[in-house]
Amino acid sequence: MTTFYIYLSLVNCHLSTDMRGLVIKNTGSWYTVRTEDGRDIESKIKGNFRLKDIRSTNPIAVGDRVVIDINQEGTAFISEIEDRKNYIIRRASNLSKQSHIIAANLDQAMLIVTVNYPITTTIFIDRFLATAEAYRVPVKLVFNKVDRYRGEDRECLEELIKLYTKIGYPCSKLCARTGEGLDELKAELKDKITLLSGHSGVGKSTIINTMVPGVNLRTGTISEYHNKGMHTTTFSEMIPLPDGGYIIDTPGIKGFGTIEMEGAEVSHYFPEIFSFSSECKFSNCSHRHEPGCAVLKAVENHRISESRYKSYLNILDDKEESKYREEY
Repeated sequence: MTTFYIYLSLVNCHLSTDMRGLVIKNTGSWYTVRTEDGRDIESKIKGNFRLKDIRSTNPIAVGDRVVIDINQEGTAFISEIEDRKNYIIRRASNLSKQSHIIAANLDQAMLIVTVNYPITTTIFIDRFLATAEAYRVPVKLVFNKVDRYRGEDRECLEELIKLYTKIGYPCSKLCARTGEGLDELKAELKDKITLLSGHSGVGKSTIINTMVPGVNLRTGTISEYHNKGMHTTTFSEMIPLPDGGYIIDTPGIKGFGTIEMEGAEVSHYFPEIFSFSSECKFSNCSHRHEPGCAVLKAVENHRISESRYKSYLNILDDKEESKYREEY
C-alpha cells in the first residue's frame, strides 16, 4: 500500500510540470511560451498534436493560450491549445490550399496603410477587413507616412479615409518618423492585445521602435524600382507595451489570399453590401447579374463604392484558385 502511494506521488509530481501559458513568439519550429509565473519556456509541438478542422502551416500562433509539459532540460512540449476567441488567417501562399494563422486572441487589429512608399491597394485593404469581419476582430486603419504625401497622393489619402470611415472603420493619420498621431495611437493600444499588420515597408517596425524604448527592431528601405518594402521582421512576436498591453509584430504581408470563405458568405463580410442585400429580389442573390439586385443598383448610384464592389468580386473569384495573385 505504501509503495502504491509513493507511486501516486511520483505521478502527481510529474503532472505538476504541466503549465498554462501564452505563446509570445514563433520562430518556425520553436515557440516561446510565457507561463503564468512569468517564465519564458522554449517549446515545441508534440508529435501527435493536431488542430481540429484547420489545414494550417502553423497549428499554433502567437497569442494562443496553451498547456505545456516542461521537461528536465527546461524546454517543453505544447500538449494542448485552449479555444480561441478569434484569429486572423490568410491563404498560406500563392495558390496554396493551406492556411496561415497570423495571430490569435486579439482585442483589435491595426492595418498600417501607406498611400505610397509603398502602395497599399484597396483590394489588399478589403481582403484584410473581410477576413477580420469573418473572425470577429475589430480593425482600425492607420495611414502612415502622411508627411510625404502631396498632390494626388494627398487627395487619395483623404478619399480613402472618407470611404472607410463612412463604412464604419475607424481611421487615423500617423507619421511615425515625426511622431504626429503617436499619442492617440498609444492611448488606443493601452491594455489591449493588438495585431499590427500591413505590407513590408509601411513602417510597422518604426512605429514599434518609437513606442517601446529599447526594443530596436530592424527597419528597412523601400526598393526604388519596385516601390515595395523589404522584409525586416522574420518571425511573429508579442511585444509588451510600457503602459500595458501587447503589440503583435508580424512579417510584412505581400498578398492576402482569403480562405475558408464560401461564396454565399462573402457579402456578409462587407457591411455596406450586406446592408443592401436584404433588398435584393432573390434571397440567394450573388450580386453579380441577377435582376432586382439592390447591391448592383447601389453601386450604379454610388452608394457602394466601385472599389469595394471590385474587392467583393475579387474574393468571390478566389474559389477559382488561378485568380489569386500576390499583389492583392
